[in-house]
Amino acid sequence: MNKPHSLYIGLMSGTSLDGIDAVLAKIGPNGEASAQASVSKPFSPELRKALFELQSPGPDELHREKQAGNALALAYEDAVKLLLEKAKLLPADIAAIGAHGQTIRHQPYLGDGLAYTHQTLNPALLAEKTGIEVIADFRSRDLAAGGHGAPLVPAFHAQQFSSHENVAILNIGGIANLTLLPINGEVTGFDCGPGNMLMDAWIADQQGHAFDESGAWALQGKLNEPLLAIMLSDPFFKKAPPKSTGRDDFHLHWLREKIALENINVEDVQATLLHLTAHSCLDALISHAPQTQKLIVCGGGARNTALMNLLKVKAQNIFKQPLEIVTSESTGIDPHLVEGLAFAWLAWAHKEKRPANLPAVTGAKGPRILGACYPA
Repeated sequence: MNKPHSLYIGLMSGTSLDGIDAVLAKIGPNGEASAQASVSKPFSPELRKALFELQSPGPDELHREKQAGNALALAYEDAVKLLLEKAKLLPADIAAIGAHGQTIRHQPYLGDGLAYTHQTLNPALLAEKTGIEVIADFRSRDLAAGGHGAPLVPAFHAQQFSSHENVAILNIGGIANLTLLPINGEVTGFDCGPGNMLMDAWIADQQGHAFDESGAWALQGKLNEPLLAIMLSDPFFKKAPPKSTGRDDFHLHWLREKIALENINVEDVQATLLHLTAHSCLDALISHAPQTQKLIVCGGGARNTALMNLLKVKAQNIFKQPLEIVTSESTGIDPHLVEGLAFAWLAWAHKEKRPANLPAVTGAKGPRILGACYPA
């Protein structure tokens, strides 16, 4: 592609199951990306329920999954239409859509040739409905090469956020993941553990809210140290990178099993979950990149004021040197749009035949071109 820049759309619906972020990205010939416009579209209650129920085994699963994939494609189509209208663009103006789909299974530890990850979506239907080429199924190629297929955003983080400092990017979605960008050395990254997912699940279960606005409910409770220790004893936290996780590992039943060992108030559970996220992220950072000077936080967790404040307080006690903690807003990118922008960039990398996995991050045998193409 010889154009000075091209326009791509990134579509992201993450493990929080809250909805769709659609980002219009302008991407230059060397991969430099900037967000031009965005829309967010919540899932309908029916679609959210269908996707949530698919997180666990159930009857007639294949049929329900295919129906949900179709419904998700149509919801993605609506988000694309809204974005094009907002930007005053036509489908022909867009080089491609990078569509993540909705993860419903993630099993990277089953062994060579047996591991898999599955994101439900009908990308052919999305291409047909939008009239735009769709790049999807980004994770499978990395798994085929022996990797985890996750996290995939570190390659984009390296493109976007590398600087003259030792920087780390902390993406707090449903799951939290770190990208380590040292001044000298290899880019690495891995999943830290639950981000917002358990906090969202607990407040939904107890109060019927989709999430804890600014961490207000967590602030009404107190940290329960024994419960935190029980949760941190989960084997995932002791695994060495490369590692990845998801709802297969951390879910409401997992949480209830831990709570059963303690007599604890419901708001104290929420407070302890807030500490679990902050502690596991900072523990991973100090263990693998103690020289980090700046931590850039993105994802929905960046909007949780209580969590951001807790990260800053805990960092003062853990790190010997000052650790500057900011959101990606400081670099000009809305924290909520980073992942959508990343999947637009991954679509660009596919069309440019540029490998977009980092073997040091995912554990793959080597660099691979990610994604499958569905022409318009």
